[in-house]
Amino acid sequence: MKFGGTSVKDAEMIKKVALITKEKYNEGVEVVVVVSAMSGTTDQLLQIGENLKKRKKQKAHDLINQIEDRHKETAQKLLSNNDLVDSVLGEVDEIIGELRLLAEEMDNFIDRSFDYLMSFGERLSAPIVSAALQDNDVPSTHLTGREAGVITNQCYGSAIPLSESNKRIKESVLPLLNESIPVITGFIGCSKNGDITTLGRGGSDYSASTIGRAIEADEIWIWTDVDGLLTTDPRVVQDAQTLKRISYREAMELSFFGAEVLHPKSIEPAIEKNIPVRVKNTFNPSFEGTLIVKDEEKIEGVVKGVSAERDVALVNISGIDIIGTPGVAADAFSALAESDINVIMISTGSSEPIISLLVKEDDLNEARISLENKFSRNKIENVTTDNEVSVITVVGSGMAGTPGVAGKVFTAIGEEKINIIMISQGSSEYNISFVIRNNETDKALRKIHNVFDLDKLSK
Repeated sequence: MKFGGTSVKDAEMIKKVALITKEKYNEGVEVVVVVSAMSGTTDQLLQIGENLKKRKKQKAHDLINQIEDRHKETAQKLLSNNDLVDSVLGEVDEIIGELRLLAEEMDNFIDRSFDYLMSFGERLSAPIVSAALQDNDVPSTHLTGREAGVITNQCYGSAIPLSESNKRIKESVLPLLNESIPVITGFIGCSKNGDITTLGRGGSDYSASTIGRAIEADEIWIWTDVDGLLTTDPRVVQDAQTLKRISYREAMELSFFGAEVLHPKSIEPAIEKNIPVRVKNTFNPSFEGTLIVKDEEKIEGVVKGVSAERDVALVNISGIDIIGTPGVAADAFSALAESDINVIMISTGSSEPIISLLVKEDDLNEARISLENKFSRNKIENVTTDNEVSVITVVGSGMAGTPGVAGKVFTAIGEEKINIIMISQGSSEYNISFVIRNNETDKALRKIHNVFDLDKLSK
């Protein structure tokens, strides 16, 4: 069971987490708990990092004091056992002392030290959640992802667990299940040389799936603040429905292209061992949520969801020599790969000398510089960028084998007079993606959701 930041945001919610976990424990279920940082703590750690970069150490220490006060107050409000209170406060003191020391010594910002800084949120929440279980007569122990054996590569900020994690996690976690519920920090791993690494924003899902794979769990439950995976963004479409069942591939497509309920990589470890993943709501625990499984179910209307990714940008490479010149696209991919920039979509035209690439907005500036450095001026005339775009993705199993789905999508978009900048529909049977202007994103989501009657999908 993985509990996200809103699920452990305060004493009241942590109490809910303890009771949800205790119920399964009392049924004889072996449970491993993975926790995120308390809601808002990661943002405060980011602010601390920004202040340290600007040499504003006092502001950084003020934020550290706020984090300390919040966690101590939560523990004191939550726990009835004085010995547990004293124990947790002592651990918080120790972790905050380590954070203060880091803030004092952190003059040269490198990726490794930034990951170390970002690990403190989960390291503070895990002892409190573990103590809440003990306070409810459930034996528990807590450990960091590093202590649990999550070994990653050295891609700081978006590390990927290595295959050797399986053995280490199994050896460290399984013995604990004989006598307690382990509470493990999500988001955190370590490199082979022992440095703390982090799995990217929202990486606690990835941690839970990685741990679930290693111990060959029967199911992986992702507890969040919505009832499951939805047909679209409920902030835009009020009639968005909870999907009762969806395949691994469909869930991956939705999460990769903007659905915020799951980390995009969180399904991959589960696929390896064919472990069902269930998304549930901590605020509504009796609701069954969404079950994500291997088996694909093609429904009458084919489409099961539509998502939007707004934090993207276009990079356009233009120049007369692009036409008929072998290797231009390969050179572009090579340049971006050298800078660790992922290309989300690519479009080329035979009639005009331009290659368009879609990347994450955070990577835009570095992508432009990398491409300008890669190509000589006699090959291209210009590299231009556009960050006022979004990518819309329509997802459903069996799209490629069902005539008329793409036509229905683009007819709907045409009726709203929305201009499509770029389209991606390859051999995948799972999605159609296209790029439009940011200011037309909500209108596109509503129209497609309505045209495919997604408001009736779970009824």
